[in-house]
Amino acid sequence: MTDTKTIDGTAREIRDAGPARRAIPRRTWVVGALAAPLAMGALGLSLAQGTSFQPTPVEPVAIQALAPSGATAIRGTVAEIFGNKFVVQDPTGRALVETGREGEDGKLVAKGEAVTVQGRFETGFLHARVLTHGDGRKVVLGPAGGPPMGSLDWAKDRIGLGPKPDLPALTAAVQAAGYSDVRVTGRGPRHLEVAAKDRDGQEHQLHVGFDGQVRERPVPARPPV
Repeated sequence: MTDTKTIDGTAREIRDAGPARRAIPRRTWVVGALAAPLAMGALGLSLAQGTSFQPTPVEPVAIQALAPSGATAIRGTVAEIFGNKFVVQDPTGRALVETGREGEDGKLVAKGEAVTVQGRFETGFLHARVLTHGDGRKVVLGPAGGPPMGSLDWAKDRIGLGPKPDLPALTAAVQAAGYSDVRVTGRGPRHLEVAAKDRDGQEHQLHVGFDGQVRERPVPARPPV
């Protein structure tokens, strides 16, 4: 028995030519390149985490001297842990630190550990943005910054095609608008979040577009007493 097929009485070898090839439009290549990080799952996530936004470092102040600010820091020892919150103590007092989702298991820090915490201080809480452990390990808390993960703008950022903020130029724009002590606290798709002080030394939180437009962000409402 043979597998050779006979058609019209003549034996012929049949070759598999494979699927017909067709030209791929140039636009398809571009879209594919942008979409590739979105399809990479865990690798895409690791890329996003590896390019986390780094806020402007600020020098720690004594806990007793904490005042409402978009970017301040303290240094001390972890005295108590309550879920995603913990108490930092220094020689001048205690401060309650809130860590968000990353600290919900209560294992972000250890009791008795020396830490430095940077973030936004308001309504009696220090909302942590950067946590530095005693051994120097640094953890950025909250969203990574930049475009929302999974969006086309996010994909462009991952492959270097997204808009890039000119930090010196944007800092100069904030200063030209009458502010000083400029500290970048976060980043959106096309803007920076900035803490700065006006000519009277009052703290403000600003929205600074990559085009240099500066506007004050509304002050968060205080919770009812």
